[in-house]
Amino acid sequence: MLEISSKAFIDKLQHEPLNIIDIREDFEVQMGMLEDALHIPMNTIPEHLNELDSDKTYYIVCAHGVRSERVTQYLTEQHYKAVNVQGGMAEIAGL
Repeated sequence: MLEISSKAFIDKLQHEPLNIIDIREDFEVQMGMLEDALHIPMNTIPEHLNELDSDKTYYIVCAHGVRSERVTQYLTEQHYKAVNVQGGMAEIAGL
């Protein structure tokens, strides 16, 4: 499974457009979300697979990096390119 640190993710985001999926719950994203991120709550990922492009790489973000790790693993098993953003929004917001 591919992973990227929060710092490396932010650096990469400043230099190129990234396909970001925020898997947090609705009440969590009300506190703020990364610009241009696609919001798909974790439990609804399977029903949204048809909306994803298997040729693109998706960066998976949650609050602390635990749920995103599971979703990254799931997407990889479904033959999608996914990268877990370690530390999640808690670390991103702190950078």
